[in-house]
Amino acid sequence: MLRSAAPSAGPTGFAARSSRALLSPWFRLGLLVVLLAGAAATVVAVRPERLLADGWPPQLSGGAAVVLFAVAYGLCTAAFVPRPILNIAAGALFGSPFGTAAAVAGTVLGSGLAFGLGRLLGQDALRPLLRGRWLTAADRQLSRHGFRSMLAIRLFPGVPFAAANYCAAVSRMGWAPFLLATGIGSVPNTAAYVIAGSHASTPTSPAFLAAMAFIGVTGLAAVVVAWRKRGRTRA
Repeated sequence: MLRSAAPSAGPTGFAARSSRALLSPWFRLGLLVVLLAGAAATVVAVRPERLLADGWPPQLSGGAAVVLFAVAYGLCTAAFVPRPILNIAAGALFGSPFGTAAAVAGTVLGSGLAFGLGRLLGQDALRPLLRGRWLTAADRQLSRHGFRSMLAIRLFPGVPFAAANYCAAVSRMGWAPFLLATGIGSVPNTAAYVIAGSHASTPTSPAFLAAMAFIGVTGLAAVVVAWRKRGRTRA
């Protein structure tokens, strides 16, 4: 009886080792990198910026087109597509009100997708690497003051949007503060780009000039804030 049971120990041990390897933090981090690389390659092949030149397919219109655009926006955001391009496209395709709604919904959707992927596949592997002073301080700020910190990040476009998603995922920030701060903080800058896109054919119109002025002021404010914080960190 003992001899007949012995051969099963080998496959069982191999299966256990394989299971541990597949569930290890570094394997999951590698899977995340592969997924993001595949998404980026798909975006390069599809070239979503063509919407600015070709427009939306004529067979899609109305509310279905807005919803579909929001979903596509979210997927592109998670794949590191620059949001300004998508926001301008939303304004050109749907106008200011519906374009802003679609862009903000897509922003929250894409941020949630990136946050979930980063937390599920990357957090366990990356958290032990947070040893530098700046990284430790950023992690502590996001973990303790998640809503306030993320709201500031979204309001001032100094931090790359996709990078902020994955950095927040590595921290201990909760889902609700992250999504709420993203939804609220993304509205002003998103609306400005959407308005600029919807009035791109009339670049001398007050709406277009006001939108571009807002984008320029917030960008300058982000540079000033980043410069001041860098000086404090060095001190």
